[in-house]
Amino acid sequence: MKNSQTLEQTAKQELKQRQRLSQQQMLQVRLIGMSVAELEEKVKAEIYDNPALETAAPTEDGEGELESTINGLDGGDMRDTDGDDRDEGYEQALEEIGLEEEMSGGSRSGRVLDEDYVEPVYGNVTSFHDSLKEQMGEENLTDTQRYALEYLIGSLDNDGYLRKNLEDISDELAIYHNIDMSVNELETVLHVLQSFDPPGIGARSLQECLLIQIDRKSEELNNENDFSRSSLYSLSRLVVTKYFDEFLKKHWEKIRVSLGVSESKMEDLQREIRRLNPKPGSAMGESVGRSLQQITPDFLVHTSEDGSITFSLNDVDVPDLKVSPDYLNVMGEYKNDKSKLTRAEKESLAFYEDKVSKAQGFIDAIKQRRLTLQKTMKAIIEWQRKYFQEGDEADLKPMILKDISEKTGLDISTISRVSNEKYVQTNWGTFPLRHFFSDGYVTEDGEETSTRKIKLLLKELIDKETKNKPLSDDALAAAMKDLGYPIARRTVAKYREQMGIPVARLRKE
Repeated sequence: MKNSQTLEQTAKQELKQRQRLSQQQMLQVRLIGMSVAELEEKVKAEIYDNPALETAAPTEDGEGELESTINGLDGGDMRDTDGDDRDEGYEQALEEIGLEEEMSGGSRSGRVLDEDYVEPVYGNVTSFHDSLKEQMGEENLTDTQRYALEYLIGSLDNDGYLRKNLEDISDELAIYHNIDMSVNELETVLHVLQSFDPPGIGARSLQECLLIQIDRKSEELNNENDFSRSSLYSLSRLVVTKYFDEFLKKHWEKIRVSLGVSESKMEDLQREIRRLNPKPGSAMGESVGRSLQQITPDFLVHTSEDGSITFSLNDVDVPDLKVSPDYLNVMGEYKNDKSKLTRAEKESLAFYEDKVSKAQGFIDAIKQRRLTLQKTMKAIIEWQRKYFQEGDEADLKPMILKDISEKTGLDISTISRVSNEKYVQTNWGTFPLRHFFSDGYVTEDGEETSTRKIKLLLKELIDKETKNKPLSDDALAAAMKDLGYPIARRTVAKYREQMGIPVARLRKE
């Protein structure tokens, strides 16, 4: 029995080792999961970190424009026949790194839950100050504190900072509003404001703004027991408090030596600090929609009157990249006379080679991301062609991650990463990419339809019901059966709850 257990453990360890990803593969995985906004920030950070990486003219390598026209295709197999530039076992290994996390909203079988339509934000919806005032309603404040808090909100600048000192605000409240509040009392009210979203709002300096965000993140991670990242935020706090001048001057190497951390740890620390927002008010803009950030579509899909469909990646703000010619020239000079190099020159050559290798690897990963996203979106459009041509949700066919995986030849985890946190702008509105995935259901006639169509039919029945005598779940199930969809009462209840529709007695007028 012992020998059997030992063999089983050994086999498992060997399998895990065989599926370990290289740094290049991990980079590709991370980039595929990023939204276009996150990718823009990542590219900026990479250019800042690596002097061997530079922006290139859009036409330099022909990769600046990725657009496809889908017209007259039969929806056949889209698997690559000319290779995918991936190491063997890459797709298989992806399943081992966070598949459960990436497939939130779906199961391992590839099912993804429905998600509501997202109306793109075009004009003023909720003002910056109104959004903060709405958060006031959740606080237990006295009338005086509430008035003072509203005054503080009105004193914020466009970046979300409080530039006035509390002594002046205390005087203004006393002279112009007949409200007597000490500086200490105002400090208490200010801390309430600083607990609002977005984190960093109400700060009086950049240093305080960053510390507020670090403390908020650290608290969230402690609640999630994510101690590895919590330690990074502890170091971030130390940098912003003790080494703030060095931080402003970007003396990262000096900070690293003072902290006594490795170069890789320092890179992780820089990455975390760059995620902080130095202008929290600007992030909200003059107006916000239903969330504090405006939706930026990752894909742009256009349907012409003749039914042809064109799509492109919305990455025009992501610059094309190239390896620095200066770095390549210096490397060439060193290598031409490699045998006569001094120790210092050899170290310089190693430095140049490392930076150039990382730059080329990043460029390759960006290209791979574009190709993967394009291939996935093309398959989704082909699968849901009728919807993209006519815009009727009832035309959305059942589609799960596995379907697109098989169609493209990409792993399910890759399709999951592509569809997670990304949006599509169509002629009919802007939607999360997951909107197009749903389970299938077989009708009495043997026809397969999507659960979304069933929900639409249920909603139509409820909209048409007599308001003083609404239909019970049993009555809705019977009505659906008459329409050819014999679903159980508990299924009706589940779909009704997912659509946010109350039970019959609460719908009665």
